[in-house]
Amino acid sequence: MTAQAEARPVTQQMSLQNWALVILLGLVWGGSYFFAGIAVGEMPPLVLVMFRVAIAALLLHLWLLLRGPSFRLALPFAGSFFVLAILNNVIPFSLIFLGQTQIGAGLASVLNATTPFWTAILANLLTADEKLSGRKIVGIAFGIAGTAVMIGPGLMDGLGGPIWAKFALVGAAFSYGLAFIYGRRFRAVPPPVIAAGQLTASSIIMVPLVLALYGAGGLFTFSTGVWAAVIALAVLSTTFAYLIYFHVLATAGATNASLVTFIVPVSAILLGAVFLHERLESFEFAGMALIAVGLVTIDGRLLQKR
Repeated sequence: MTAQAEARPVTQQMSLQNWALVILLGLVWGGSYFFAGIAVGEMPPLVLVMFRVAIAALLLHLWLLLRGPSFRLALPFAGSFFVLAILNNVIPFSLIFLGQTQIGAGLASVLNATTPFWTAILANLLTADEKLSGRKIVGIAFGIAGTAVMIGPGLMDGLGGPIWAKFALVGAAFSYGLAFIYGRRFRAVPPPVIAAGQLTASSIIMVPLVLALYGAGGLFTFSTGVWAAVIALAVLSTTFAYLIYFHVLATAGATNASLVTFIVPVSAILLGAVFLHERLESFEFAGMALIAVGLVTIDGRLLQKR
């Protein structure tokens, strides 16, 4: 990490552009639980992680080849990218996909929504410029409560799963929190290069691991529907998403960037209403309202005006 990158300040109050990008990222990641739910019906979780990161890495290298900048900018950070890959891809993807084999998407979304809580605590302990405040604590509490209310009966249906699956989702949220903090050191690197470096390192880890565990024989024998879900997961929820993610992380800070996990369940429900014509219930509107209150509280501008 260069002195210039270390000294570069982090924006503590989100700009309107950053809020728009967080909402867009939440919409993109909102479909990831749906795609993963389809894929894990046939594909082992670790195999799904491998295909997700490997396809996304190839697409990002193609992006850099056509649009730039050069991937050589990532080479001085090679070792750090492996750490980021483990914290931001290998551990959380594996734990989430494993957990989704045993518990419902509703409970998984709520447990994943604890990511800002862990991120705020870790940022308070490990950084000098992202300290906890009463406003942040209240806003995060509203966001987690809103996510639980919005899931409603779907949350109750998933409560009977095994305890290890729930700890897997909490572990994924904690790992994401560490990744948000660790990713701050790459602020001097362009977001496409960071995304490519992270996913390349993840692929280097996952490909030999999957080949050692499963062999190469049955890795391409899945149905067309599963492959469609894998491609969507890799292209939309990984390649495109990480281009946005690292821009927001560099300009808004770890805690603010982690707020996207409150948007994800909202977007998943709204996407179901728009494309699957699912009816929105009153408790879903109530949960969205609580999340909105939490985000407004964290942002702080309306409170300052009052």
